[in-house]
Amino acid sequence: MDQVAIDFCLPRVGTLNRELSVLGKVLRFAEDNGKLLRVPRLRLLKEAAPRSGFFEPELFAAVQRRLPPDLQVATALSYKLGWRMQSEVLTLQLRQIDLESGTVRLDPGKTKNGKGRIVYLPPDLKALVATQMDRMRVFARRRGEVLPYLFMHQHGRFHGTRIKDFRVAWKTAVNAVGASGMIRHDFRRTAVRNMVNRGIPERVAMEVTGHRTRSVFDRYHIISPADLQEAARKLADPVTGTTAGTTA
Repeated sequence: MDQVAIDFCLPRVGTLNRELSVLGKVLRFAEDNGKLLRVPRLRLLKEAAPRSGFFEPELFAAVQRRLPPDLQVATALSYKLGWRMQSEVLTLQLRQIDLESGTVRLDPGKTKNGKGRIVYLPPDLKALVATQMDRMRVFARRRGEVLPYLFMHQHGRFHGTRIKDFRVAWKTAVNAVGASGMIRHDFRRTAVRNMVNRGIPERVAMEVTGHRTRSVFDRYHIISPADLQEAARKLADPVTGTTAGTTA
């Protein structure tokens, strides 16, 4: 087996550390109850710093324009809601969408944390989803069958099957705008940052994105130079135009 395959099979360092932490708790419980003489020392592995990539609105719009219409909707959902692309967005079925109430529902057991989720779509996102649903209904009539998914291949060798990934289309789009290092998971960080910056309570934002713990949520809330410049603007004295504590 080559090194790439080996790396793919190995769990991430963060995952190993979470499992080691759980193991440590179990061992301490055993010691407290006289089942273990001494708790062995467990060394956590060094974790890499979290990614800091996120999409400014202009970059997102530039990438989105270079994707086909159905993937424009998929990326908009992830960008706005912070949902995981492959497991939460691309798996959406038409039955999970209620345009009358403007909601999208994720079923319990189908998300990473196992909890169900329901969110209300902002008007622009609702309009995009409605258009995509119409596309799928037309496609289903053309094929003469019931098609359950919101995102399905309408052309090519995978015609009539659910879109499970779009790495080639994504790579082509980000390379075209000079953003080759950006990944789809950066939408998750972007959504967290945007919601917090727009004053949405963090508990509500966590409910939308599906983050279970505050510590993980905080890792996704990335501060940019633009955020710091905005902070300086808000700190400016409204009378003198200088920041608090300074003289003109």
